[in-house]
Amino acid sequence: MTGTPGPLEGRVAVVTGAARGLGAAIARELADRGATLALLGREEAGLAAVRDSLPGPARCWEADIADEAGMARVADDVRERLGPASVVVANAGLAEGGPFAESDPATWRRVIEVNLIGSAITARVFLPQLRVTRGYYLQIASLASIGAAPMMSAYCASKAGVESFAHSLRAELAHEHVGVGIGYLNWTDTDMIRDADQHPVLRELRGHMPRPARKVYPAETVARRMARAVERRSAAAYLPAWLRAAQLVRAAMPPVVTALSKRELPGLARTARFEPTGLLGAGGRADASGRRGPDG
Repeated sequence: MTGTPGPLEGRVAVVTGAARGLGAAIARELADRGATLALLGREEAGLAAVRDSLPGPARCWEADIADEAGMARVADDVRERLGPASVVVANAGLAEGGPFAESDPATWRRVIEVNLIGSAITARVFLPQLRVTRGYYLQIASLASIGAAPMMSAYCASKAGVESFAHSLRAELAHEHVGVGIGYLNWTDTDMIRDADQHPVLRELRGHMPRPARKVYPAETVARRMARAVERRSAAAYLPAWLRAAQLVRAAMPPVVTALSKRELPGLARTARFEPTGLLGAGGRADASGRRGPDG
């Protein structure tokens, strides 16, 4: 006896940042639920490896999500080769750490460009397809969308921006039966987080967070929660679950973070240099290498 097909069976799902980490894990979860995957990212070999590991049909496209013309071509190609997208997961993102005043302006701008503008471009180029399919767009956000932290100004600004963008988009599209959700995540075990922990100041700042707030979750656990949000067309998905409660006290978070930082940062400054990290994680290095080109 065959079971009833799930809501994603045979649907086309687009995942950005799919070459590694959380994006690859989300792609696997959606494929396990019967979706056909369109994998987008900067690392051709990584995308191909993920594609070949999936249980169902999938194709991959090497793309810079901040390149609007390039993304428009990708969206057209996805529709032509796989059919119109029913699901888009805007997962691709970069991070850099360190004091704002000493940050490299180009690196700081690139984080905003990919995380915020790239998410908006992803939505823009796939919206015609989502309108046809009455589909669902999931924006991956963060605890940083709710409460900003020191030494992560570009990342926090971009994640606060994508949260507001998704809220606005949801209101615009509700009458067209296109769903928009936000995935609120805390620390996920990816190379970006592992790279951040190699920098003493970022490692110590995470270590000074309350125990529940500094826990790192496996990418597969987070991906399962995000895939359920896609199936349910959820307006918001939280992992860990206590992030939902953080919404209720978000107005109190900036003064609390400021007070803690005022107390902790002077001690950290005596034991470690505050300096820019550059782009974090293998994905960040691939992005920087891709923008330099083969001749540097």
